[in-house]
Amino acid sequence: MKRSDYAGVSALTRQARDEAIDSGHFYLVGGGIASLAAAAFLIRDADVPGCRITILEALGDAGGSLDGAGTPRDGYVVRGGRMLESKYLCTYDLFDSIPTLDGRSSVTKEIFDWNRTIRTSSKARLVRDGKREDAPAYGLAESHLLTLGRLSFEPEALLGDSRISDHFDADFFDTNFWIMWCTTFAFQPWHSAAEFRRYLLRFAHMTPGFNQLHGIMRTVYNQYDSMVRPLRKWLDEHGVVFRNHTRVVDLRYDESGELNRVAAIVCEHDNRRDEIPLGEHDKIIVTLGSMTADSSLGGTDRPAACASNDSSGAWALWKTIAAGRTEFGHPSVFADHVDESRWLSFTATLHDPTLFSLIRDLTGNVPGEGGLITFPQSNWLASIVLPHQPHFIGQPKDVQVLWGYGLFVDRPGNFIAKPMVECTGREIMTELLGHLKIEAQAQRILDDAICIPCVMPFITSQFLRRKRGDRPQVVPEGWANLAFVGQFCELPNDVVFTVEYSIRSAQTAVYTLLGLNRAAPAVYKGQHDLRVVYGAASELRHH
Repeated sequence: MKRSDYAGVSALTRQARDEAIDSGHFYLVGGGIASLAAAAFLIRDADVPGCRITILEALGDAGGSLDGAGTPRDGYVVRGGRMLESKYLCTYDLFDSIPTLDGRSSVTKEIFDWNRTIRTSSKARLVRDGKREDAPAYGLAESHLLTLGRLSFEPEALLGDSRISDHFDADFFDTNFWIMWCTTFAFQPWHSAAEFRRYLLRFAHMTPGFNQLHGIMRTVYNQYDSMVRPLRKWLDEHGVVFRNHTRVVDLRYDESGELNRVAAIVCEHDNRRDEIPLGEHDKIIVTLGSMTADSSLGGTDRPAACASNDSSGAWALWKTIAAGRTEFGHPSVFADHVDESRWLSFTATLHDPTLFSLIRDLTGNVPGEGGLITFPQSNWLASIVLPHQPHFIGQPKDVQVLWGYGLFVDRPGNFIAKPMVECTGREIMTELLGHLKIEAQAQRILDDAICIPCVMPFITSQFLRRKRGDRPQVVPEGWANLAFVGQFCELPNDVVFTVEYSIRSAQTAVYTLLGLNRAAPAVYKGQHDLRVVYGAASELRHH
């Protein structure tokens, strides 16, 4: 037990906390990165034995939205990949303690070493008419710059639940700046202005070189192989209990004391309903909501179905426990607007090098160096990434994997007269080849490619318009043994749709629930550095 972590608390309080850690069980609902991180912080920073940590996961594997799976024969799938950057202090703090799968270094050291070797520097951030645009001009008018400045300095509370489009004229959304911004981060004009403001401030230090994606960092392989698998291995070695195919459907409460407590967890497993009673010293950490709930995979010759069955139960659980409890937030704000949070990604597996060679020649970047390539003329506003190969552990040398996505999935394509959401993988590849102006080799590429589309109804639900209180606090007021983690709890200043947000929520939950005399690393605030502010303003004004 790290008794020094309790400096400054009374002996009586310290004894209660010691008893909680020494004898309590910890139940983590959801097997995504937030829960995995929380388990690691419990073990590393509070000396909780892994055998007293249980992760309850509705699906069959840990990792949540940081997934990666498949084979060369059937095709690989990554639903998405979150970018990393050097100021993800909580992420690197955690993974500095986690060895890589081969044990040669920590995951954090591997990431930094890798990104010193392959630095992201796009020579083709935008491609129009089959031609690359190196360092595209932002095209911002004076009125746009003034609005960006106002949003940066105006307190978040004044923005309320306004949309980004409530603050800009329509022509802003035709600028190269917006096209690069919205495709890098997946924003839509109708998304939260407050969230947009947080991004402006959080990534101010990355504005110089933003049009070439300078500063964006990647993992060696996909994030499941590079981050989730080493973390899961470390947790397994420490004895953490994983109960898969266990869906949490409700919580039972004891409200007789000074503070409310969760008294039991109601689960479904093997078509049976069970209750897990929580003892006096037990605690529960719940991942709220899910970006990738209801995800549906298609195939090369079939579109992805628009599913409506939340097999994880994440949204249903949040709605159930939040009914009549405002301190648990308002899940409907995020869950009930699928038309504003849906888009489609696709993963192509190639056994023929032709497409990669043609794209390398077009862009001037080797795979892994260029980052996101966006087609501004695409009706789907489609983008692709050619990651460094191999992208999966065990991927054969003669197999290549690329990933892409579209933001406007309900519009007919430019070359395929169907909405993206209704297209097969082959039709999506046909559309991509059209934008790349590839004709002579098109049939050869199409005959080879395995392309798997994935519809994600809630993928940007965390960007939807929200106001104060819609996202609950990590540890809700009045509760003794309950914390919330993930993308839908409130962390001032940090930005959702990042691995960092989930890990920060986990670190905050563990330290607060246990009363540890520790804190998560402060959010980097480049907007308070005059050099960062000057660099960002100069870049936007003069580029």
